[in-house]
Amino acid sequence: MLDVQQVTKVYGRGTRAITALDDVSLHVNRGEFVAIVGPSGSGKTSLLLTLGGLLSPSSGKVLIDGASFYDVGGPARTALRLKYCGFMFQTFHLIPYLTAIENVQLPLITTGINSRSQRELAEKCLKTVGLEERLGQPAAKLSVGEMQRVALARALVNHPALILADEPTANLDEETATKVVDFLQTFRNEGVAIILVTHDTELGDAADRVIRLKRGKVVEPTGPQD
Repeated sequence: MLDVQQVTKVYGRGTRAITALDDVSLHVNRGEFVAIVGPSGSGKTSLLLTLGGLLSPSSGKVLIDGASFYDVGGPARTALRLKYCGFMFQTFHLIPYLTAIENVQLPLITTGINSRSQRELAEKCLKTVGLEERLGQPAAKLSVGEMQRVALARALVNHPALILADEPTANLDEETATKVVDFLQTFRNEGVAIILVTHDTELGDAADRVIRLKRGKVVEPTGPQD
């Protein structure tokens, strides 16, 4: 489903150039749970953003179902993201004054789906993550764990083939983190590909495959890649 071909990302120029990604190639199948691990500064977040069409590489290709993220213009790239990708971030990126259901509706605003259908889809996703009692609660009044589950529901609302998660359990207590991992594994079992960045070794253990980065290079990849 996702093919990364010799991707390099360089920030800056000349003597100030920093190589965040160095000739990275990998393949991710539908329904595969992949963890990206490595020390701080190894390029994990740069890789995740590049995989999701949010950070243009200096060279190389990122293909999703054969469509290239970076050989098309901005509007077409946005359409690919909406079609294929859901995102979860460590800091949630919720709008505090909007309710849980309004935050989940946001990715649907530009899709042409009418507002009633948007709300129905958002409500279904929030029920899936156990927040049916918090639909009308402003995000600012939710607990940290509830915020992350709203972020997960938002990632699911467009029925993505791929969920990209950056440290999704970093700010959570152990019980809530376990619930989030359980949700991710459930969606993996339903055919959604999961790619997450993590420092949590237990979360890495839950993945089908671990990709290790060091100084922007893939080292010691484990598990199947066919």
